[in-house]
Amino acid sequence: MLLHLLLRNIKKCMKVDVIVAEIGSTTTIVSAFNLFSKPTGFIGKGFSATTVDSDVTIGLEKAVNNLKENLNVKEITYDEMLATSSAAGGLKITVHGLVYEMTAKAAKQAALNAGANIHLVTANLIEDEHIEEIRKIKPNIIIIAGGTNFGEKEVAYQNILKVKDLNIPLIYSGNIENHKRLLDLNLKHLTIVDNVYPRVDDFNILPLRKAIYDTFEKHIIHAKGMHKINDMVKGHIIPTPGAVMETTLLLNELFNGVMTLDVGGATTDVHSVCEPKAIFQKYSDGEPLFKRTVEGDLGVYINRMLVFEQSKKNKLLKALNIPEDEVLDLLINEPYIPISKKGKELIDLLTETCVEKALDRHIGDLKRVFTTNGMKVIPDGKDTTQVQAIFLTGGACLYHQSIEDKIRAYLENSVTKLVPNKNVAIFKDVDYIFSSLGVLSLTYKTEVLELLKKMFNGGESIVS
Repeated sequence: MLLHLLLRNIKKCMKVDVIVAEIGSTTTIVSAFNLFSKPTGFIGKGFSATTVDSDVTIGLEKAVNNLKENLNVKEITYDEMLATSSAAGGLKITVHGLVYEMTAKAAKQAALNAGANIHLVTANLIEDEHIEEIRKIKPNIIIIAGGTNFGEKEVAYQNILKVKDLNIPLIYSGNIENHKRLLDLNLKHLTIVDNVYPRVDDFNILPLRKAIYDTFEKHIIHAKGMHKINDMVKGHIIPTPGAVMETTLLLNELFNGVMTLDVGGATTDVHSVCEPKAIFQKYSDGEPLFKRTVEGDLGVYINRMLVFEQSKKNKLLKALNIPEDEVLDLLINEPYIPISKKGKELIDLLTETCVEKALDRHIGDLKRVFTTNGMKVIPDGKDTTQVQAIFLTGGACLYHQSIEDKIRAYLENSVTKLVPNKNVAIFKDVDYIFSSLGVLSLTYKTEVLELLKKMFNGGESIVS
């Protein structure tokens, strides 16, 4: 009898290795993983509304309780909790470089890859009106770049002087000749890293991206209660889009050329990691190996009206087979996760628009130029022709039953775009854990790689 009671109690308690929390603007999700214990892999998930207006730890605790319910256990214990966050608007950054298409562009791309929302980019000296704009934006971080190493150095230094008293965390990633006099300023809120643009057409993104993560963890208070989050989270806390990029980089190690599409309620993000085609290599200077674009007007909840305006309305209305006033009613009243049949159909159609527009903006084109030797066709922008696999994450893509077919149709019909082959492998993040895996990989890269191999056919490129 005693043994029977003990066995019943064991079933009511579960231990996992790690829990990862994704604290979003509207929803908090917790995912449980075993990296070393058996059964190894993803264990389960819990949800709660994000309590952004009171204390985010309340929503986090509710999500953990929901995880217990879903796993049918009374208690769950874990060795470690990590987190990603996009609550209260995510990570707001302003970027200031010397030349827009060089140092400013490099710093902007590093910030995007770290998961930032870029609210202002300036080139050359920061003007008084820029200072006023920065005050209104209230960014979480200001990035100052400028000058190749041992080249122009004064603009970047003067820009630091202009913003140093705003009491906002600063990261300097410009000409290394400024390092000594910046250290002499003795600014506690200034982080100095390697130049993001050390030589012409050389993007050195990784040091700046790491500094953004570190500054995020150290300084950022996103929402009420975030100052208490470290009572529960003992490991890394990084921006959610940055975590998705970390997973994309790991997938590139398995597939050698990848792209991730993430359609959300407010934005659509596209991440790509790939080399250009060999014949286009000489035209690709200035394009980063890994690139993230964020489309702030493409989202199926907060920005669904903007997406509707950009859609082919006649085609959309015909597909729904209802009057436009009923469509407008759905746009206004249908919940984020649609509950009606027509609402689901509408969100699927808006998701298709988001994917098409976001890919158009992310991927480069073949353009005709006229030279002294006649007309030539050259690439302009990111060449994704060597992408071997496309990964889909975010609820909108995951719940769309035929999004793969829509993507293949887009690839086939994009005659002048530098798109992947129409038969590229396409996979879904069916458990919705890409951001969790990204933050896990910062500490447990080998173990996360093994999980990704199991999830996606051992890293072999196959046509799905």
